[in-house]
Amino acid sequence: MESRHKTKPLFARPFIALRLSLRGLAAAWRHEVPFRMEVAAAAVLLPAALALGKSGLERALLVGSVLLVLIVELLNSALEAALDRISLEDHPLIGRAKDIGSAAVFVALLNAAAVWVLVALT
Repeated sequence: MESRHKTKPLFARPFIALRLSLRGLAAAWRHEVPFRMEVAAAAVLLPAALALGKSGLERALLVGSVLLVLIVELLNSALEAALDRISLEDHPLIGRAKDIGSAAVFVALLNAAAVWVLVALT
């Protein structure tokens, strides 16, 4: 089955994609407490990154590390929602998938911490 959006005119697709992306961000904000916590942290860290970075490269690394956490959290939330749609029963493979998604968020957080520490030390 083909997506109903692929039959839309080419010029309309970016606007459809934007609308769906905003809907996804709103859903994550509404339903995912960790996403709200990370957005709150980003609201503090992004201006700090722009102020603390001594060069464009440092600012990009600081901002990118924070945005990466949000991206991975969004993907993890999408994975969890899809898995919950499949089954709410305890199943080892579903548990493993959710744990791996959570580990991805953890690694993104470690990456952000490492970037901030390394930039601070230079």
